[in-house]
Amino acid sequence: MFIKLLILFTFVPILEIYVLIEAGRQIGALPTIALVILTGIAGAFLARSQGFQLLVRIQSDLQSGRVPAEEMFDGAMILAGGMVLLTPGFCTDLLGFILLTPLTRAYIKKWLKLWIEKKIERGEIQFRRY
Repeated sequence: MFIKLLILFTFVPILEIYVLIEAGRQIGALPTIALVILTGIAGAFLARSQGFQLLVRIQSDLQSGRVPAEEMFDGAMILAGGMVLLTPGFCTDLLGFILLTPLTRAYIKKWLKLWIEKKIERGEIQFRRY
């Protein structure tokens, strides 16, 4: 796990710096900075609107007596997408927008559920009841 985190925390910033430098070369420094700021603003707006819509769905499920399991997955992905959008750079912004857009989030959620199910089947995730 340590090696994976080390690679993540070194590779992603290096990739972001490279992409920002290349974007600066292609379109200039000021347009690159403006794009980073605009993606941050757009991401904050999208995270806020998706979060409010999610709260409405959770309240509706709770009032109907249903457990909001699907909404919990959505909430985790919206939170992760919003956090990733705080990181300046185009690659992390792309990941953030993928997690915040409902259409692409549905595919990620489906993949994530399958991944968790496989981990449970292999015994890598265990549930304990007290």
